[in-house]
Amino acid sequence: MNKNNLPIYLSIAVVFGILIGTFFNQGNSSGLIGKNTANERKIKRLIDYIDNDYVDNVNTDELLDGAITEMLGKLDPHSVYIPKENLQLVTENMQGNFVGIGVQFRMIGDTITVISPIKGGPSIKKGIKAGDRILLANKDTLYGKKLQTSQIMKALKGKPNTKVDIQVYRKTNDSIFDVTINRGKVNIKSVDVAYMLNDSIGYIKLDRFARNTYKEFKTSLDNLLEEGMTDLVLDLRGNGGGFIDIANSIVDEFLEDQKLIVFTKNNKGDVVESFATEKGDFEKGGLYVLIDENSASASEIVAGALQDNDKGIIIGRRSFGKGLVQQEMDLGDGSAVRLTTARYYTPTGRSIQKPYKKENTTSSYDSDIRNRYSNGELFNRDSIKTIDSLKFTTPKGKTVYGGGGIIPDHFVAVDTTSYIPTIFFRSLNNYAFNYVDNNRKKLAKITVEDFIKNFDKDNTISDQFLSKFKDYRLSQRTKKQLRDNLKTLIARELFSDEGLYKVNQPNDKMLQKVFELESQ
Repeated sequence: MNKNNLPIYLSIAVVFGILIGTFFNQGNSSGLIGKNTANERKIKRLIDYIDNDYVDNVNTDELLDGAITEMLGKLDPHSVYIPKENLQLVTENMQGNFVGIGVQFRMIGDTITVISPIKGGPSIKKGIKAGDRILLANKDTLYGKKLQTSQIMKALKGKPNTKVDIQVYRKTNDSIFDVTINRGKVNIKSVDVAYMLNDSIGYIKLDRFARNTYKEFKTSLDNLLEEGMTDLVLDLRGNGGGFIDIANSIVDEFLEDQKLIVFTKNNKGDVVESFATEKGDFEKGGLYVLIDENSASASEIVAGALQDNDKGIIIGRRSFGKGLVQQEMDLGDGSAVRLTTARYYTPTGRSIQKPYKKENTTSSYDSDIRNRYSNGELFNRDSIKTIDSLKFTTPKGKTVYGGGGIIPDHFVAVDTTSYIPTIFFRSLNNYAFNYVDNNRKKLAKITVEDFIKNFDKDNTISDQFLSKFKDYRLSQRTKKQLRDNLKTLIARELFSDEGLYKVNQPNDKMLQKVFELESQ
């Protein structure tokens, strides 16, 4: 923020705060929009004064956006302003789809390189393959410019059924060709992977709780049941949440009819309860839920509902601690505000919202994960602080705690051996891509299972990579770690997320805890 503009910033924040406060205190702002109230006249007059009389030229649109952001930051960490230029992307992520040509891409050098065409999308139907370089879109040159992601998306995304003519270079046969693609709806997948860990245990990695998530989850669950699954590992690590009703639908697959899933309470004391129905298809199956410090919101609703109903086993580390419910409200100019309108509670009555300081919500939140490192909580369960006054008991007598996140039933410390210094990580990524890109024909017929068993058994490929760091005096443990990471990244380039997760499975300490509990 420009310090010279600070007095104006604060003035607008204060005055506009009165206006926004009036809207929100009515419960629904739409009833006041369009009325020429004294507060609206006041804020309009202030903006006019700044426009016409302030000593310097000021962009009042930016000033107003900053004032709204500043004001919402004083409420809680999750009430946020969404500028109109960001709203479409936010909406797409929440809805779980967008309109475009349907490719995952990365800038390799100065060229857009297809990592993989998205299943079911327009590009894969037109024969676009991993490794293809997109050179032109509607005669606009896209290479050699070091374009920002937003510029690339603008060229490739658009309205449904509109055409985009792209020119493609394919390295495998050293050819350049043109193809016309009709833009269409492309699914942003919520289920990263779903497969059988062994003959009886299924695994589903859930990335978000978007509008399409339950449908994807249910399809994956049904497929695993057909493969003979009796126990399920539901991986919610790193899942930042999404829609509550989608979380409720997923929990409903595991809980018996009329079991309480979650309830919310607003500032008027109104309580809304959500219960399981009789439709669940996995009510009798064994269940493990994996969480970590980045599992938040809807992820915590799922973990809390299952833990409080004595269903399944929660494994991992204390979750993020977000127990606030937001509602998106249109501000009339293409922008929106996502305002906290209620708190949610687990079935035993726990609020799992972690404390925050209203005068500086962002700072207190930013420091929380760092504090967990410094106080030892991520390495030792005994370092997790609990408060006796926030102790609750499940129907079967298990003690659970409120006050900040879901504490797992079985703790797994953070794996410090998985840390890769930046210098290695960049080199690993580049080497993995280049290796696959130079050997696509040779690798085309290999399966994930063959790759896991046989790839680089004699360390020839990984030795070539390690030779780049011969002057670093790497320990044997670091060398093994780099070999494992290289194999995982090559698997990701070849088989997308399926390769990434399957190859990394033997090194996943939380999954190893699942197998340990199963053996007992």
